[in-house]
Amino acid sequence: MVRLILGESTRSLDQRYRLSIPLELAETLAPGGGECILAKERPGCLSLWNVAQWQARLDAGVQLVESKIEAGRLEGRVEEVQRLGRLLSTRHRLVQLAGRGRLVLPEGFREFLGVEPGGETMVVGAAVCIEIWHPGKWSSYVGDEMPAFRQLLDHLSS
Repeated sequence: MVRLILGESTRSLDQRYRLSIPLELAETLAPGGGECILAKERPGCLSLWNVAQWQARLDAGVQLVESKIEAGRLEGRVEEVQRLGRLLSTRHRLVQLAGRGRLVLPEGFREFLGVEPGGETMVVGAAVCIEIWHPGKWSSYVGDEMPAFRQLLDHLSS
């Protein structure tokens, strides 16, 4: 049975860049703790994924690009392929989600999130993953997107 990951919590980033993900959210990705994928989504937002789900999506996309390269369908698009490679190289990392949902944000991801030690984050269930937001970026996002909520729900549920 598929269950959407939902919820919103404010959490502080400690002096060692540790963040406690609410246990009810953390258990959906790595029951009892374990490895997850941390990914850069947009400046001020990171996402946390179940390893198997992330890997399946990534493998399918990469395999499709590789087959297009092999078939010669991406000739003349070397710059785009390089750009994809650069972003793939830096976009995600395997991280340990320790007991009680504790996560250490790796260097590079800290800067992308833009929250200093002692600062607050927003931890949000994003249906298929958990997102970690800079509070100002989250507020802007919600303000921009909330007016379209009813249409989105109607569209996805019809």
